[in-house]
Amino acid sequence: MVDGSTFAQAFTILFREGLEALLVIAALAAFLRRAGAAERIGPLYAGAAAAVLASLAMAWVFETYYDGNHSDLFEAGVMLIAAALMFYMSGWLFLRQDPRAWQADLNRLAEKALGAGTIVSLAAIAFLAVFREGAETILFLHALAKGANGFDTSLLAGLAVASLALVAMFVAMQWLALRLPLRPMFIVTSAFLFVMALKMVGAAFQELQEQAIVSVHNDGVPEFVGSWGLNGSWEALGTQAVIVAVAALAGLLLLTRRGGKTAAASRTATAS
Repeated sequence: MVDGSTFAQAFTILFREGLEALLVIAALAAFLRRAGAAERIGPLYAGAAAAVLASLAMAWVFETYYDGNHSDLFEAGVMLIAAALMFYMSGWLFLRQDPRAWQADLNRLAEKALGAGTIVSLAAIAFLAVFREGAETILFLHALAKGANGFDTSLLAGLAVASLALVAMFVAMQWLALRLPLRPMFIVTSAFLFVMALKMVGAAFQELQEQAIVSVHNDGVPEFVGSWGLNGSWEALGTQAVIVAVAALAGLLLLTRRGGKTAAASRTATAS
């Protein structure tokens, strides 16, 4: 007989902790497929698989040497590195949103369009997205199993249903991506990675605030900020606002510069 409480807890743990990582990997895989580079998805999945193994190892370390408690500082560091990579990839996608320029890159030299550095970045993002919550998820499930009847039918059923739900979301994202025009696909993926990176910055601040390394001031912060699962401190919100402002200014300058070069090239071609 299935224990509803154990089933629900197991489902919630895996689905909640796995959702963000899956969305990041699904978005990047969809981008690669839509951009005509499906053969480059391997390193992305390899990064995620390596993170699962690393999470198992880290969970063992936490269980053996830290009584099952994860390190807030370690998690904050992982989040900040992941955020930096996501910001980089978001900008990379944003600057290559022009379908004509992208197709020209692919036709001229595919390796230039998606070089080794970009592939490594994609694999690293997948690794960090999974590793960020992987060890903690394993520890949560281990604690749940110890408090219940071990990894019994109820717990395994919850994990199985959560896995199916995550797979369904992954497949749905791939299906949708193949039906989106190239430019919107690039823009949506870029925006998604940027938002996820901002959220990770806020989460990293929260870990640092729990260790009293960063101060917390939340007077006057709208209530909906916390209800959306975001860091409701002015320290985090201020940092995120600065990042958004810098990114917007840099994007505007780069697009203006690119537009000027395109116009100059058109005048040169017309004159000749």
